[in-house]
Amino acid sequence: MKIVLTGSLGNISKPLTSMLVEQGHTVTVISSNAEKKTDIEALGANAAIGSVTDGIFLTATLTGVDAVYLMVPPNYHRDSSLKPVEFYRHVGQLYAKAIREAGVKRVIHLSSMGAHLAEGTGIVLGHYVVENILKELPGISLTHLRPTAFYYNLYNFIARIKRDGVIAANYGDQDVLPWVSPLDIAAAVADELATIIHGRKIRYVCSDEPSCNEVAGVLGSAIGIPDLKWIVIPDEQMQRGLEASGVPKDAATGLVEINASIHKGLFTEDYFKNRPAVMGNVKIADFARDFAAAFHKAV
Repeated sequence: MKIVLTGSLGNISKPLTSMLVEQGHTVTVISSNAEKKTDIEALGANAAIGSVTDGIFLTATLTGVDAVYLMVPPNYHRDSSLKPVEFYRHVGQLYAKAIREAGVKRVIHLSSMGAHLAEGTGIVLGHYVVENILKELPGISLTHLRPTAFYYNLYNFIARIKRDGVIAANYGDQDVLPWVSPLDIAAAVADELATIIHGRKIRYVCSDEPSCNEVAGVLGSAIGIPDLKWIVIPDEQMQRGLEASGVPKDAATGLVEINASIHKGLFTEDYFKNRPAVMGNVKIADFARDFAAAFHKAV
């Protein structure tokens, strides 16, 4: 198949590119960074240098391909003037227009756990918006992949652990939050591209389902703090801490909303009703080795 991937050579798209090239597909990777061209070609793929916010470029790149993997780049992290949900809406509309004009029939969309909710999920609301934009496209085979929480988000707790000896957020303790590795997401995308479907499908992707205290225990043992705890703090304290660490106010508010939804059980409720039949291969104990290396390297 001729397949186009968005996401440049990120945590998912890079291993996905290698998987698909090894399977014999003709792969084109979209990247806004011209310096990635050599690295993309080194993997055996073609590079399409341009922005997913350029509709003409998108349509031209998608014309004549069999399938496309879509993700919305987190540009709002680098530009505080961008409103995250509106950025998702804008890119989602551009994706839909390009798919329609180019005539692509197989679409894999990277969404998120929590995308079933129409409010109270902060930035994740953007995934809800894009899902609803894409589902209006006629005549395509569409998979919304909803990965659970990314393991690498746990790196954000390293500074707090070093300073206070605890993990702290406005969710935690006995809350059960499913986690996932980008490698398992990439494998799920490749699997979906090899699967014939009709209409629209939602697929959750998860690697492991520990409670937050279990996560703290595994990570703590790996870094030499076996009694590490994951405590729950008030929403207001979480908001202040995020802003003090440099997170823009709107982005911080969105993260606090997500965490509060996790703590209430709303964020994960649809996941637990539709758990994947097969879990990914990378478990929390596997990730703990990478976490320990980052922890001991951090100042």
